[in-house]
Amino acid sequence: FRTADMAQGGQGAPLVPLVDYLLLRDARQGTVALNIGGIANITVIPAGVKPQDIFGFDTGPGNMVMDGLMRHFTGGRKGYDAGGRLAARGKVIEPLLLELMHLPFFRRRPPKSAGREQFGQEFVARYFLARRGASSVDLLRTATELTAQSIEDALDRFVLSDHPVHRLIVSGGGAHNRFLVSRLGELLPRIRIQLADEYGLPVDAKEAMAFAVLADRTLHGLPGNLPAVTGARRAVVLGKLVRP
Repeated sequence: FRTADMAQGGQGAPLVPLVDYLLLRDARQGTVALNIGGIANITVIPAGVKPQDIFGFDTGPGNMVMDGLMRHFTGGRKGYDAGGRLAARGKVIEPLLLELMHLPFFRRRPPKSAGREQFGQEFVARYFLARRGASSVDLLRTATELTAQSIEDALDRFVLSDHPVHRLIVSGGGAHNRFLVSRLGELLPRIRIQLADEYGLPVDAKEAMAFAVLADRTLHGLPGNLPAVTGARRAVVLGKLVRP
């Protein structure tokens, strides 16, 4: 799906914002749809907005750093910190968090996207595993805080000054991390935080449902990208149809 958008100068991602608009827009409430997968991304849907005026972008790491640490500490036996229980036992390594929050990606204005190139294994090894003397729970706590604070920082830096937000609707695997979700609530006290489940969108299936909708649009010859989100020059039909 990404290729057609990139051919028009876009970043090819994120592509879910159009579906977020179709399913979660509200005439009176400003909404942010937050998906916490490996990377965290948001769709900003102001109250009563038209589709061409919504925007979204990747905020930084979602579960990617936390999961990478868990795989390392358990020799691959566990792939994630269930419920954030281990991270909740640790303490934030403040100098490390401060260093990470000053990385250029977080200050760069949208549209922007991220992936393993920015926050994958090399990132985990360079900034976390090379930290001598740090305990596993403290590193996990710091990685969790990086996800939470980078989401809050993105909203504060690029959204809240111009767009009132009443609700933050969370989906993706990170929605199961109760500690992470509680930290978001503490960092964003004026915004109501809800899981996508409450809107009939299972947190583990919302992205799959979104791409089913995008596939249907492709079948009907309708564009599936939003230029304001990806940076493309125009809206285009995504993907390819190969008929027998």
